[in-house]
Amino acid sequence: MIRDPDAFARLLTDVREFVRNECLPLEEQIDIDDQIPEALVQRMREVGLFGHSIPEAYGGAGLTSEELSLVNMEVSQVATTFRARFGGNTGIASESLVVDGTPAQKDKYLPQLASGRVTGCFALTEPQAGSDATALDTVAVRDGDHFVITGRKCFITNAPLADLFTVFARTGDQRRGANGITAFLVERGTPGLSTPPPPRKMGQHGSPVGEVVLDKVRVHESAIVGGLEGQGFRTAMRALNKQRINLAGLCIGPAIRLVQEMAQRASTRQQGGQAIGEHQLVQQMIAESNTEVHAARALLLETARKRDAGGDVTMEASMCKLFASEMCGRVADRAVQVFGGAGYMAGNVAERFYRDVRVFRIYEGTTQIHLSNIAKRTLAAAAVNT
Repeated sequence: MIRDPDAFARLLTDVREFVRNECLPLEEQIDIDDQIPEALVQRMREVGLFGHSIPEAYGGAGLTSEELSLVNMEVSQVATTFRARFGGNTGIASESLVVDGTPAQKDKYLPQLASGRVTGCFALTEPQAGSDATALDTVAVRDGDHFVITGRKCFITNAPLADLFTVFARTGDQRRGANGITAFLVERGTPGLSTPPPPRKMGQHGSPVGEVVLDKVRVHESAIVGGLEGQGFRTAMRALNKQRINLAGLCIGPAIRLVQEMAQRASTRQQGGQAIGEHQLVQQMIAESNTEVHAARALLLETARKRDAGGDVTMEASMCKLFASEMCGRVADRAVQVFGGAGYMAGNVAERFYRDVRVFRIYEGTTQIHLSNIAKRTLAAAAVNT
């Protein structure tokens, strides 16, 4: 749902101009330096990128799912690391608060997240709890009106620079399963919380990903998201359901960029006295890529509109994430092929995006997990209808 077409068109134009004029020229240098300049992060704050999905009452733009999808497709047409810097705040790192936070928690944290004064992160994944998010080993033991949290999280986007951590820990007696998981809000500086130096990654340089170490971190019970113990897994799934729609848009943007880059390369690169775009097999790669981009975009927008209308999009969100991430990987592979030997050399858009988009098929649920979820829901629906 687009609430005000004219106002949204202006916002989209502003976003487009910012990413193309200020972010795109820095792509290669940031890939080398593995760091986004603080001056550019400040410009992100000024443009309002940190608060797109946070309600207007807390200083955000309150974008609908459809509006946010269109913005995500725009911002991700430059190196994906840029969106990762502000994306947590306007996505998974704030969504737990938006959907389940208490009024006091929302009043305290959402304005800071929306402005970018505070960077948030979503600390769920553990060494033994990736695809199976219910297998948490991190525990939170009640001590009067406080909890003591002990555990270790891994592969957490923005952990090395985050100010606010949404930490998921087991508070119930069960050692496995969804029951008894609680979400806590933990601020950096809380004794016992630390973030080791981040490892170097295959791609998305400039977007730090690392561990969160919780060594007897003591927090008041008021830090529980929503104030209700044992509801953390429900909170996580609600946040991830929306994030999977967001991620689909973030997969489509790079594919749009790569189709444009392939077409330009095919038009200018000469072999045998003619542009390689004259060869039908090169045309096939471009045509297949562009078709898949349009198919992913149509699926995403249909799903976003259904969510805006209040429909249950749990299965469709999985389909969006699955199809868009796999599509983006195929397009990136074809882009390297069209670029030829140059596409394998560092310092060009095909090689850089090929590395950057590979992770899309892993986080927010692997391709295999989404296939399983879609199959289970399809079979369950068929059983009900027989």
